[in-house]
Amino acid sequence: MHKDKPSKVTNKNAVADEDKKMFQEFVGDVQALIQTSQRLPSPTDHNCPNLISRRLAAVSKNKTVNNHLAGEEHIPPVEPLEILSFKREGIQNGIFRKLRQGKYTAEASIDLHKMTVSQARAHVFNFANDCLNHNIRCGLITHGKGEHRATPALLKSCVNYWLRELDSILAFHSAPRHSGGVGATLILFRKSPRKKKPA
Repeated sequence: MHKDKPSKVTNKNAVADEDKKMFQEFVGDVQALIQTSQRLPSPTDHNCPNLISRRLAAVSKNKTVNNHLAGEEHIPPVEPLEILSFKREGIQNGIFRKLRQGKYTAEASIDLHKMTVSQARAHVFNFANDCLNHNIRCGLITHGKGEHRATPALLKSCVNYWLRELDSILAFHSAPRHSGGVGATLILFRKSPRKKKPA
């Protein structure tokens, strides 16, 4: 007469129950997490140029007082594919060459696409002031070429004229191809007056 062998399923269940009991004694009362479809936001690079420019735009939204930039009627036109280039007296040729070659990284940027001249005028004015106040040395303005517009290169012409009117700007040059080419302009700003003062 053969003795009945203990059931493997019963043994497994007993082990599983024992494991559960030990786990509960170890961790105490636990509550299951509720699953939701909401995703956690991915980490953000707080120093990326676009984010900086959005922060600056938010800060400067209503600061258009004393905007001395010329209106559209006073601005001489430039060609859509023309290279914009300007440097103030005293700027070293080596520094300007680096700007021209795109060797300075834009720390802040704005995009003027789909803006009216009036809107672009306010944005450029505020952008320049905020870059100076935050000691940003290199910025980028994307204005487009406006090749097929009723008034070709209108915003580009405005930017070319306005940047010369702003004392905070030491030099500018059309961006390298990977940064927008002749549809964008790299700008070199003065140091903030506060940064010049010794600590």
